[in-house]
Amino acid sequence: MSAESRLAELRLQLPPVPKPAGVYKPVVVLGNMAYVSGHGPVKPDKTMITGRIGVDTDLEGGIQSARQTGLAILATLREYLGSLDHVVRVVKVLGMVNCTPDFKQQPLVINGCSELFRDIWGEDHGVGARSAVGMGSLPGNITTEIEAIFELSSPVETKAGGVR
Repeated sequence: MSAESRLAELRLQLPPVPKPAGVYKPVVVLGNMAYVSGHGPVKPDKTMITGRIGVDTDLEGGIQSARQTGLAILATLREYLGSLDHVVRVVKVLGMVNCTPDFKQQPLVINGCSELFRDIWGEDHGVGARSAVGMGSLPGNITTEIEAIFELSSPVETKAGGVR
């Protein structure tokens, strides 16, 4: 089943594509690899999930934040590539968790994103290498920030036309 079909079957709502919050590109494609810059947990109303785990929210709040961050990544990929069906597999995910120094469950938090990608692309292609780390703070006090690398079918024609 295609990624776009799975997205519809799971009835997932992608948030608006976030605008860069600095001088960087949200996605850079080199050959058949897409490097997605760090994304935060953008909600459908364009607000962000904020708060530090251990003070402002708990483990479940962190998991939901990571899932929402994954949805923001999917929105950016779809906008840039024209379809999530161009993604062959998840290669690597780096998850950063805004948490107190004594919080030790960062991998469980980032599972919110990893499980989403697994649900879209399956066990073999939706689960890649991963790191999950705790941070003393994140921009705008967002709860999670995640960046990812994806393998693409090649060549990929972008929504705007042309091959990247």
